[in-house]
Amino acid sequence: MIGLISATSAGAAARDRLAAAWPDRTRVYEGPVGDAVRAAFAECEQLVCFLATGAVVRLVAPLLGDKTSDPGVVCVDEGGRFAVSLVGGHGGGANELAGEVGELLGARPVVTTATDAVGVPGLDTLGFPVEGDVAGVSRAVLDGEPVALKADFAWPLPPLRVTSEGSYAIRLTDRLVEPAAHEVVLRPPSLVVGVGASKGAPVEEVLGLVEAALRDAGLSARSIAELATVDAKAGEPGIVEAAESLGVPLVTYSAEELAQVDVPNPSDAPLAAVGTPSVAEAAALVRGGELLVPKRKSDRTDGQPAMATCAVVRRPARGRLAVVGLGPGARDLLTPRAKAELRRASVLVGLDQYVDQIRDLLRPGTRILESGLGAEEERARTAVEEARKGQAVALIGSGDAGVYAMASPALAEASDDIDVIGVPGVTAALAAAAILGAPLGHDHVSISLSDLHTPWEVIERRVRAAAEADIVVTFYNPRSRGRDWQLPKALAILAEHREPTTPVGVVRNASRPDGSSRLTTLAALDPATVDMMTVVTVGNTATRDIAGRMVTPRGYRWQEGDK
Repeated sequence: MIGLISATSAGAAARDRLAAAWPDRTRVYEGPVGDAVRAAFAECEQLVCFLATGAVVRLVAPLLGDKTSDPGVVCVDEGGRFAVSLVGGHGGGANELAGEVGELLGARPVVTTATDAVGVPGLDTLGFPVEGDVAGVSRAVLDGEPVALKADFAWPLPPLRVTSEGSYAIRLTDRLVEPAAHEVVLRPPSLVVGVGASKGAPVEEVLGLVEAALRDAGLSARSIAELATVDAKAGEPGIVEAAESLGVPLVTYSAEELAQVDVPNPSDAPLAAVGTPSVAEAAALVRGGELLVPKRKSDRTDGQPAMATCAVVRRPARGRLAVVGLGPGARDLLTPRAKAELRRASVLVGLDQYVDQIRDLLRPGTRILESGLGAEEERARTAVEEARKGQAVALIGSGDAGVYAMASPALAEASDDIDVIGVPGVTAALAAAAILGAPLGHDHVSISLSDLHTPWEVIERRVRAAAEADIVVTFYNPRSRGRDWQLPKALAILAEHREPTTPVGVVRNASRPDGSSRLTTLAALDPATVDMMTVVTVGNTATRDIAGRMVTPRGYRWQEGDK
């Protein structure tokens, strides 16, 4: 919950705008400002104070305890010009909140956290536990001192500006080790604990078994990704409460799935009880990995039979491939999600001219693998190979990466051993349509006229089908120096079914500074004025030119009115 506090009518107006925009996220605190801040600080995860920063500093200073648990505090000035991340920039999420508040109120976010200021990810913002000299190692990274990365295994991290050696170190491990001097230990979620339990097994027995198994194997409980068991035990209180106590999800599998897993210690008891010869080992191993702790039973001091079993597996790191659509070219049409993925990636793969568009958004240390036109399959293979090494990879394409771009060749190469994230982008067809008016108001189709990968016979059949079905058509790749006859042929096919006066929109470099657009007709369009940087949108029989804008109605009422 975000607590909102104000002292003046101007502050209250801005406060109420936030409250109206985020009704489920915010709570307004009325009354004397001091009392309101103290109450919100105790009750909320974050605060937005519409007060001077000096006043807020004096009010929250006596309340501060630990940066890992204190709420994040953002200040907004009286004029609504700035949203200042004051306290808890990382741990309290104030840096991100300042950006959200700024976007909503039209204020400029002010973030002074050193790592954010220079584009380096904070070690406490990577999404998993961190221990050791965070401040010292972060300062070394910022000062350009050599910081070594000591990783027990590959993991998809953002670029951290690290080297192979250095007096400071970042250690990535799930081992039960204490950080050395000038060292930070990162705990990735690499361990899966399979758990089996008899009905009524107490949580203390399940939890004690898991903790002992990890401790004896020299493994950290902070690296547990999940507890896993059989479906039949999904509601077993001891297992459910153990997962809650450890702060990890409980994942379950059917007995049929677990019975297919080859395990070193099968047993007749679980086979009879739940239909699989193994629960703990099979549940831990079902998605692959290295068995670090074979099936182990709980120790009971009362002489009664053990009621719980567990096994521990280290799953191989799954690389991360984000397929990112950059939009049609304008920076303001690049989505926030796309920007976030670009900054998260340690490896960027893309066409050289697209890399140039977003190079300034990348974090320092991002490895860039760029190539020229005609190397799409090679880029797709490279991106997948890097992800399989456990890297965080961004593969970029223009428009939407899934539309005539890099998503399909990449996913054709990828298997289920990596995580794939699709990031949508604004397509050229949509950007052009917004410039032209509303040509896509009814059913529409996009067709590429390039026959480099698709036989012309197939393309022609699709154009003819769209013509006969009276569907608005947007042509991609309409004409190049080596392909100058396809567009006239496609237009001739459409002309068999549409009037010569049918509106046609021609947009070149949609949304870019050198972009241009014009509205013409099917009869008047000169194909020689079209090139590969152009999209051509041909209306259907209902499309009209209204005040110089191309408009296709959502129905056919206009046609009925013309009769």
